[in-house]
Amino acid sequence: MPSFLLRREFLFLAAAIVLAAVSALAIYVSQATTLTVAVAPKGGTEPPLIRAYAQALESGRENIRLRILPFDDVRESAAALQDGRADLAVVRPDVAMPRNGLTLAILRDQAMIIASPEPAGIRHFPDLARKRLGIAAHREADREVLRSLLDYYGLTLLTEMPTGPLPKDSVLLVPVEANALEAAFTARHIDAVVSIIAPATPAALAIVNAVSAASRNRKVSFVAVEDAEAIIERLPKLQAVTMPAGIFGGNPKLPDDEVKTVGASYRLMATPSLGRIAAADVTQHLFELRSQYAETTPAGDYMLAPSYETTAAATSARLPIHPGAIDYYEREQRSFLDRYQDWIYILASIGGGLGSGFAWLSQRVARTRRERTDVVLDRLLEILEETHAARAPPDLDALTREIDTLAADVVRHTRERETDTRTFGSLTLAIDGARSAVAAARRRVEAGGAAASRPRAAE
Repeated sequence: MPSFLLRREFLFLAAAIVLAAVSALAIYVSQATTLTVAVAPKGGTEPPLIRAYAQALESGRENIRLRILPFDDVRESAAALQDGRADLAVVRPDVAMPRNGLTLAILRDQAMIIASPEPAGIRHFPDLARKRLGIAAHREADREVLRSLLDYYGLTLLTEMPTGPLPKDSVLLVPVEANALEAAFTARHIDAVVSIIAPATPAALAIVNAVSAASRNRKVSFVAVEDAEAIIERLPKLQAVTMPAGIFGGNPKLPDDEVKTVGASYRLMATPSLGRIAAADVTQHLFELRSQYAETTPAGDYMLAPSYETTAAATSARLPIHPGAIDYYEREQRSFLDRYQDWIYILASIGGGLGSGFAWLSQRVARTRRERTDVVLDRLLEILEETHAARAPPDLDALTREIDTLAADVVRHTRERETDTRTFGSLTLAIDGARSAVAAARRRVEAGGAAASRPRAAE
């Protein structure tokens, strides 16, 4: 093993590198997830809602961030979700339903409201025959829904005034501005008004108030969709809606009884590839931060969770719900360990491997240290034996130089690496003993030489 691997500085550097790598991995895991959301329609209430939600996520430093991809029409936003350009999208299912769309939340539930002054006598769909139906919002999707319903009742929707009287089973659609509804009723340009809108919104209340103002007795009739369930079977992307009594006023109660109709919804949808954890977080933040961004856009007050009875019904519905959203709605979101168990397992495996490596390296370093000190100790013990056999000063001089070299090696070893007290004491005793033995041998050799050189006086 190279000597530099045994130096304490190298071990500290290796530990620092490992710690930095683990820290970088932890920072990467804790970074916010950025999702792309396709938003439409242009001029609708959904774009401001999603922008406010994105700002609330950023200001709250949540673990989700949104990158907004604007589109003019919900068909385009649905296509962006379907072809993978977006992770989330605002979708109106009755207009364009992406094949991979799973619902997270309903941003706006709409109902088809058909209202007329009570004296007009329009209370059922067949009563609309040969009537002029005003429409305030000029959305093609709304016209398609109306056309489908009229077709169900054997009526034909006309968008242009024919020459002569209206055909028997036809309904003329007349565009009209919302602020001109009362005047249009008064001038007999329209007989009723239709709007697909969230009933609780101020815009819906303004439409009903305009109809009431145009009525001679200030009373309003609402056309109910009495066969809503059958219509939903034919048009599964629509949904049955019940407007509660009194939603437009309580004195007098308007309507005086609940009205069954059909409607559409704007939904925030996600792709199935979006993980359950991320989907649950998006849904959770959408509702938990509502009090913040509802101050910016009133549309936040009309969001709601999709209704379902069982988890199986939610995931197998015609408009299925994302499993991650179900986790949030049923309070079964994953814990910290569930969310990051893969990363925890990886870090534990890396940590275990590094621990084993450091343990092996530590043992190897300790063994190398022991091997070096054992070599020195063994040589010092050999020197003790060699001093007894030494007979000439040059031999003792060589042993003295070797002891000094071994002593210097011990000093360098002790400075570079930590040596336990017991080993250091043994080395000190061995060096002192070897030097004492050499000194004793030198005295013995010198005494023997002096005796040999005396004159033989007795002879």
